[in-house]
Amino acid sequence: MDVKESILNGHLVLAVEGRLDANSSAAFQERLLTEVEKRPNSRVVVDLTGLNYLSSAGLRVLLVAAKTSKKIGTEVRLAGLRPHVEEVFSISGFDALFQIFPNPEAAAS
Repeated sequence: MDVKESILNGHLVLAVEGRLDANSSAAFQERLLTEVEKRPNSRVVVDLTGLNYLSSAGLRVLLVAAKTSKKIGTEVRLAGLRPHVEEVFSISGFDALFQIFPNPEAAAS
């Protein structure tokens, strides 16, 4: 897994590429929570356009980030879900927990 950071419309975008699974979830959770906690009352966009695989460990990371962000007023928005990743979100009910956008530009506006 690789994570690239950028700023779009004044908001942090973390673009995740590869696999978000048991092997990579701990490192990504640390990175995502650090960024969320540094930006109270702001927005963090997680761009999943380059995500090839999402396991339950990856879903857990996003759930922890959602709970943490609610406490401090940060919005975590997801963007660019590929059909197979979107299906995982739908089946697990995670699509009801997040604002999901077609691309990072829409999520950062």
